[in-house]
Parts: sequence; structure tokens; C-alpha cells
Amino acid sequence: MKLLKFILIAICIPTVGISQSTVHTMEHNGLTRSYRLYVPSAYTGNVAVPLLFNLHGYTSNASQQEFYGDFRGIADTANFILVHPDGTLDGSGARFWNAFGTAGGVDDVGFISALIDKIDEDYNIDLNRVYSCGMSNGGFMSYRLACELGDRITAIASVTGTMPTNSLASCNPYKPTPIMQIHGTADPTVPYAGNAAMAAIETVVNWWVNFNQCSTTPIITDVPNTNLADMCTAEHFLYSNGSNGSTVEFYKITPGAHTWPGAPITIGVTNQDFNASVEIWRFFSQYNKTDLLSTPAQEALYFEIFPNPSSGVLNIQSNQNFERLVICDLSGKQVFTIEAHQDNIDISHLTHGVYLVSIFTNGNVSTKKIVVH
Repeated sequence: MKLLKFILIAICIPTVGISQSTVHTMEHNGLTRSYRLYVPSAYTGNVAVPLLFNLHGYTSNASQQEFYGDFRGIADTANFILVHPDGTLDGSGARFWNAFGTAGGVDDVGFISALIDKIDEDYNIDLNRVYSCGMSNGGFMSYRLACELGDRITAIASVTGTMPTNSLASCNPYKPTPIMQIHGTADPTVPYAGNAAMAAIETVVNWWVNFNQCSTTPIITDVPNTNLADMCTAEHFLYSNGSNGSTVEFYKITPGAHTWPGAPITIGVTNQDFNASVEIWRFFSQYNKTDLLSTPAQEALYFEIFPNPSSGVLNIQSNQNFERLVICDLSGKQVFTIEAHQDNIDISHLTHGVYLVSIFTNGNVSTKKIVVH
């Protein structure tokens, strides 16, 4: 993302009421890496606080992203630590993130993990509440963290980013991961409909809806069109009821450009009906890693079979869809097996006698006797 020179001017103007960030460096894999750290005035160190990464786009940098996708006022109110790392330089001197890069590229996943450790050494961080968001290339990188660093990153948000087409098959998240995507339908840099290299936005949203096992039917809400001058509108899609409470949220901006909604400057069609930073934090603040990793207590498995005794069709009513059904005689010999849920089965081929019917699902088993006559 190329930010215009107006950003460079704007970030030099002090913002009243906002603390100053500090610039730090650390060594990682033989490279000196830099990052900006914003610690809110409410931070005392007595209570563990969340940590939020905000990653810049291609050709941008930490200073520009801190101003353009601004979370500082939100951090002051919500009391979380905010970090803006710098990517490394490409061959032309532009900063970037090695989002879904080759094995021989810069290890940005390792850098982010090491930076979590470094900040945790210096501050009291709640490691169950570490989040990443980003603009464009920073959104791509946040998706990579969801795929590869899910044991440390609780949830992610992408503004104008997506996933490479070839990364969908290789993404193997550690846990259900709440995802927020914000994208314009007229984005000229990361096309809404995708291309050979970049997955379509709705394809990525649906991938995470399916992975998180969310409801595939979203709740769709029109964002109130409070700013007619921005020349665009927004819709909000909520995919709920995912595994361990996870959700996917999507803001579709028509005809939004390659921009951050609510940004203080306009560098294209920029939605001003909502503020992306406010919505991202609202989304992140719902989640902690412990809940997303937990396995809810399983409901006891039981079923009823009728008629019993039976000589023809056996009807089955269970409180869960079973994965497998096995009928054994009293010696333990399997005489009938099916590998999917069925409400009724034909047992007319069984000889007269007493049998054991077992159903299996999610590692649980329930067994009942039947009489065939």
C-alpha cells in the first residue's frame, strides 16, 4: 500500500491527549528489527493487559500505520499495549512482510513470536489475549499468523488484505480462530473478486467460516450511512456459533477502495460510516485463547431402538448423529456395521437371537441389547 506524502506530514503533528510511542530494536536471525511501542498511561504493571499488533502495508512503515490505522486513543481507554513492527526491506528499499513467503525468505512468523516474548519480558502481558491486525500486506501477514502461530495469536483482522490462492490448501490453524475481514468491492490493489495469485475475499471468509464451524447463514446488517460525502456504503456480515465460541465478521464496503475505514485522511474511496480500529478492537475484546482452546464437556450419548424384539426394520432415535453403528452377537462377533448415521436399518437377514447394538461418535460409545425373532 502506498501512502501519500500527506501521511508523512500528518504523523509529524503532535496529537493532543495521546502518549508518545517509543522506538525499539531487537536482533532476530541476524537482522536488526525495529518496532514502535505504545504503552497507555493507564498501564501500571499490576494487571496483565492485552497486546495488539498493527502491521503496515507494502511500502509503508510502522510510523505511517500507527497514524493511519490509529488505535492509540482506544488503547488509552481499554488499557492494552500496542505494537507497530517494521517489516524488512525488499530489493527496491520498500518495507514488506513475508506473508506466506518461501522457506528461504525472512522469518517474520518467528520475529513476531520472538517480539511477543520480548514485550512480555518487559511488561505484564496477558498471553491469552494477543491479537494481530494489518493493512493490505499486513492483513496478509495476519492471516499467516492465524495459520502458523495460532498457539500464540488469539484472533486476527485484515483490512484490504487477503490470502494467496495457493495458501488455502496449506493453512493448518492450531485452533478455532476468530477472523474479521474489512474490504472494498472496488479495491484496485487487492481485488475483491481475487485473481490467479490472490484469493477472492468471499472465498477467504467462507474458508474461515467452515474451519471455525460457524453458521453458514450470516446475520447481515446495513451499517447506517451517516456520511453521504464518502460515496460508499457498508454491510456487516456476522457468522456466529463457531467452535468454542469463535465467529467470523466481514465488512463489505461498496464501492470501497484500498483504504482503512474511519482513517483521518482520504487516499481513495474511504468509508467514514464506521471506524475500522474501533470495530476491530470491539471484535478482539470478546476473545481469549483459553476459551478458544477449551473442549466443552460432551453430552452423554444415548439412543433408543424399536421395535424390540424386532424381525425387520430397526428404528433408531439418538440424541447425537452417530458416526458408526455395530451389531455383535453375544460372543462379540460383528455381524453388521454401517459407517454413517441412519435412522433405520434392515436387520431381516439376522438369525433369531440376542444381539448388542453399539453406536459411536466423538470417541463415545453407547450400547443396547436387542432381540431378533
